Amino acid sequence: MDGHDGSDTSEAISARSRAVILSALTLGMLMGALDLTILGTALPTIAADLHHLDQISWVFTAFVLSQTGTTPIFGKLGDLYGRKRLYLATIALFVVASAACGMATSMMELIALRAVQGVGAGGLMVLAQAIIGDVVAPRQRARYQSYMGAVNAIAILAGPTIGGLLVDHLSWRWAFFINLPIGAVALVATATVLPSDPGGRHHTIDYQGSALLMAGVTAVLLAATWGGRDYEWGSPLIIGLAVGGVALLALFARCERRAAEPILPLDLFRNSVVRVTCAVTFLVSILMLGLTIYIPMFLQIVRGASPTNSGTLQAPIILGMLSTTLASGQIITRTGRYKLLPQIGAAQMAIGLVLFSRMDAHSSRAVISGSMFFFGMGVGLSIQVMILVIQNAVPYRQLGVATSAASLFRSLGSVAGSAGFSAFVNNRFSAHLALRNGGTVSAEILNSPGTIRTLPAATHRAVLASFQTTLHELFLYAVVVAVLSFIVLLFLRELPLRDTIDTDEGDDADDASAANVSASTIDQATTSIGVPSGR
Repeated sequence: MDGHDGSDTSEAISARSRAVILSALTLGMLMGALDLTILGTALPTIAADLHHLDQISWVFTAFVLSQTGTTPIFGKLGDLYGRKRLYLATIALFVVASAACGMATSMMELIALRAVQGVGAGGLMVLAQAIIGDVVAPRQRARYQSYMGAVNAIAILAGPTIGGLLVDHLSWRWAFFINLPIGAVALVATATVLPSDPGGRHHTIDYQGSALLMAGVTAVLLAATWGGRDYEWGSPLIIGLAVGGVALLALFARCERRAAEPILPLDLFRNSVVRVTCAVTFLVSILMLGLTIYIPMFLQIVRGASPTNSGTLQAPIILGMLSTTLASGQIITRTGRYKLLPQIGAAQMAIGLVLFSRMDAHSSRAVISGSMFFFGMGVGLSIQVMILVIQNAVPYRQLGVATSAASLFRSLGSVAGSAGFSAFVNNRFSAHLALRNGGTVSAEILNSPGTIRTLPAATHRAVLASFQTTLHELFLYAVVVAVLSFIVLLFLRELPLRDTIDTDEGDDADDASAANVSASTIDQATTSIGVPSGR
């Protein structure tokens, strides 16, 4: 009887420990997710208060550039020195930068501080996901990662409403200040529940590789962000940034072959599972960001919804993501199988995009909501599973860099989707409008739905018809991306999900996947957070 009771207590303690660790990690991720969605609502007020509407895009661009460029660095440093202190440092940096952003007195100051905030955000997501990999074996990890994905979905859904309330009743500065109490709780909780990092051996930091990677990624992202929007694609600046970025990344690849401890080991990509996972993550991210931009534009321009209502009307996409993210975690934990889920998700996204292409001003609310929910389910089955797949496919010592590689391709896909879809819409809309209205209105009018409603009747009809035709074409081209992701997934090797955390007995993914030794307690598992360098 005593032994039985002790066993039950041990299991209860393990469950409670996992719950507390998960709560501490999701608080940090919640800050990053809320920051973007809340800020989107506050941007017009910020522009009016700081008197630089022409620079408002840099509030996002500076954040994305620094976040994307530093993600691989945090992944590698976590592998080398342990993740607890590094995760605490990124929380503290993000909170301090948020407070400073809330007190900014000029647009340039805000942009600079947003870059600093992005550095903190670069560590929050990748380190949180890697720490889950430290404390939970892959077979059980899907459930916990689905909870973290659900937190992101909830933040996306609730962020615009919270942002609107803060701006209306307090100030746009509270879009940043709200991170302070959340960050304080996350800091205390993380410091309390995660074991301390032991002193590790000395490591050689790949400074040259880090600098080349950040510079190359920044140049490529700037070319993708500015091209077709602020500058012509054929302008010397865009061509120079693109060529320079590619050259820097080529130098980075050469540097990594010689580095003692490369920041992003190129041999990681010899693993076919890693290659497929990164490719699928990139493709799905293209679709995710593209739809978050153009579904609201459809609702505002074609359906006449207000900006606030268009955000609310997108709820079916988020609810679809939430439902399948949670369901996939449970299914994978129970069955140990995962390959079929993202394949179903890719097929659902393709069908959802076909449904989007058939929407028009006369489509019912039920049809629009159903199409969005269906598409969201496909995203939920695809994007979150990829983190589990890539972590399960690599040796433990590469857990951080593998997680950061997936995060890097997710960011790159988001930027590529934004830039590519924007260029497509601007070009096709202008061409269609020229046929219908002689080109008297530029594509810039799409950024001002309120102005469209004031146009003369004939011009208004031409603009709506041109935009609707453009979106039909956009969604059909996006189907190609979804189908391509499905085809890539056919080449994914489904490795058995391990029941153990430490897999450094061998480098081969298939050998690693054969391990089947259960961790005895959560306490034994959590010690791996602080000792990745010793493994």
